[in-house]
Amino acid sequence: AASQTRSWTQNIGRATIAAAALVLLAGPLIKFSVLPWAAGLGMFAIGAILAGIGGIFCLVALLRKRGGLTAIIAAAFGLSAIIIPVGIVIAARGAPAIHDITTDTQNPPAFTAITAEVRGADTNPISYDPAIAPVQEAAYPTLKPLVLNDAPGTVFRKALETAKKQGWVIVDSSEVDGRIEGIATVDWWGFKDDVVIRIKPDGTGSRVDVRSKSRVGKGDLGVNAERIAKYLADLAAA
Repeated sequence: AASQTRSWTQNIGRATIAAAALVLLAGPLIKFSVLPWAAGLGMFAIGAILAGIGGIFCLVALLRKRGGLTAIIAAAFGLSAIIIPVGIVIAARGAPAIHDITTDTQNPPAFTAITAEVRGADTNPISYDPAIAPVQEAAYPTLKPLVLNDAPGTVFRKALETAKKQGWVIVDSSEVDGRIEGIATVDWWGFKDDVVIRIKPDGTGSRVDVRSKSRVGKGDLGVNAERIAKYLADLAAA
């Protein structure tokens, strides 16, 4: 009976390690277009659940002194794999199920160079839905335009340089129009989000508005709001 239990533990341990590998592979498989994003996220979620269950099983087996090296590795990998999505959920708690965030919900900056064709098929509409404005304002009340004392031309040059430092791919920029458009790529997952920056005169200074919009998915786990806040903080410090 003891040997049979060890055999079961080893088998479950191997399956747990395999499930944990799926969690690690999900991001790169989406990023390099091996899997569609929905399938990749599904693999990530299922792999994490299976790895977590297997990790707990192996941990219990170890506490009962019925596991060996495979169980040790599986427990470590399985519990680590379930911690990843749990951490993501905790970090994004309170984030609404919206994916289009802007500092100006009444007159959001418009995309010009980044069109529906550039975004690709099966992506979210490029247009702004006014119905999400109160949802955003309730979730991110501190997300406001940045007002600077410098003239628009000076701010534009700083804004463009700051955008490049974020690692965004600049698609188009026009100092005359006070507009910068770029593409931000989410690390590991490879999800592409589109960003447009608008600089307008404001008294003797300038006002900077930013809009960040995900190409896929209903919600963004707070990524777009975080991106805008970081960019404006970096621009203010430039």
